[in-house]
Amino acid sequence: MGTGRKFNKTNITRPRKGGAAKVNRQNTQRKRLIGLGMDEAIVAKLNPKEVRDHLKAPAKVTAAN
Repeated sequence: MGTGRKFNKTNITRPRKGGAAKVNRQNTQRKRLIGLGMDEAIVAKLNPKEVRDHLKAPAKVTAAN
């Protein structure tokens, strides 16, 4: 059966997300909320999931302000 390189090599083509990229994404998302009109103090208290949820419906964010 298979004992060659084809069956032993690891998958190296798929890039993994890094910690720095995650921090950059979260900071960009927070800046987008501030740009939509949310108060900076309120945005600072949101956790990352809440930030993403607000960005899913930007019309509601601008309407609330």
